[in-house]
Amino acid sequence: MATQQRPFHLVVFGASGFTGQFVTEEVAREQVSPERTTHLPWAVAGRSREKLLRVLERAAMKLGRPTLSSEVGIIICDITNPASLDEMAKQATVVLNCVGPYRFYGEPVIKACIENGTSCIDISGEPQFLELMYWKYHEKAAEKGVYIIGSSGFDSIPADLGVIYTRDKMNGTLTAVESFLTICSGPEGLSIHDGTWKSAVYGFGDKSNLKKLRNESDMKPVPIVGPKLKRRWPISYCRELSSYSIPFLGADVSVVKRTQRYLHENLEQSPVQYAAYVTVGGITSVIKLMFAGLFFLFFVRFGIGRQLLIKFPWLFSFGYFSKQGPTQKQIDASSFTMTFFGQGFSQGVSPVKNKPNIRICTQVKGPEAGYVTTPIAMVQAAMTLLNDAADLPKAGGVFTPGAAFSRTKLIDRLNERGIEFSVISSTEV
Repeated sequence: MATQQRPFHLVVFGASGFTGQFVTEEVAREQVSPERTTHLPWAVAGRSREKLLRVLERAAMKLGRPTLSSEVGIIICDITNPASLDEMAKQATVVLNCVGPYRFYGEPVIKACIENGTSCIDISGEPQFLELMYWKYHEKAAEKGVYIIGSSGFDSIPADLGVIYTRDKMNGTLTAVESFLTICSGPEGLSIHDGTWKSAVYGFGDKSNLKKLRNESDMKPVPIVGPKLKRRWPISYCRELSSYSIPFLGADVSVVKRTQRYLHENLEQSPVQYAAYVTVGGITSVIKLMFAGLFFLFFVRFGIGRQLLIKFPWLFSFGYFSKQGPTQKQIDASSFTMTFFGQGFSQGVSPVKNKPNIRICTQVKGPEAGYVTTPIAMVQAAMTLLNDAADLPKAGGVFTPGAAFSRTKLIDRLNERGIEFSVISSTEV
């Protein structure tokens, strides 16, 4: 990508926010990565110079780099001031947008980036925002030759690229995949910052508009290859993982489906059916989650209920979400494993009227999901945009990670940084 006219290759917007500070640290790590052969000029952006400096000073202490603050540009801009967003976008090749909930704050950044010929990556897990941005801005972004890539954090790079990795490792045609997410925590338990909780509350509270958006898009269905993938019950037992599971309600299914549509329509690849689940352990966890889910789904339907959910995240999420977010000890002790069970057909066997005769199991494993994996995934997506231009879609546009990066070296980059993709087993039945 053309970087020579811009003072900064990367700008982290919202660097002083909870997730933004971890993304800032990750860019600072990338800047001195032993594999780097070129200079990486970058900046942080936000409303308060003091807060941005504090984030840089904290990163400098953590990484043992006392001169970091003087090596990084500082851009003052505000989501409510379009002129300031334009000024930021003009100085960057790629903006890393960490300001959410994206349904409220994401669009002005995308608009400024497209108008100023700047690519943009976000870490939204909000299907309505992601799908709406595609419909509103795909053609404009393509005209400008810029790449707008959403859901480039834990939502939904492991799932989206995990399905593509599984397809590439199968000796035949992959037709269906189920993924099971397992989150592991240390003795101090698990905690997630309430920014994620707010996005979920607003998203579920506005589900009818997402349905309306999809109905209005009137897209023809992607063909189903092989037997139709059956949905599991809301609570089901996964024998292979010896654990109960529930449907995963994040953005993964929406993102993977959009990727599979793109690969089918633009690259003539055989589409893969997909379903996502999260393991919840034993029956006690199931009962606890059922109560939390029922509370959530009841309160999210009403304006006052949503206000209560947002005001008391710790109470309504049974302690999983808090306004403080996780401690460093909780982050260090956490990890995730996403296991993919795929089925398909060996070469020469027709999916029509035959049963799948190949099974494959793959995994994506990584460190803590929200504040370690997400920054790594986001920054490596940006490095891929900067360095693998020849392997990106020919024109710009609004893309899912899988659509943008299916032919790039992103999986290799993630493997090198602790987000590991591997084949567990592959058998012909």
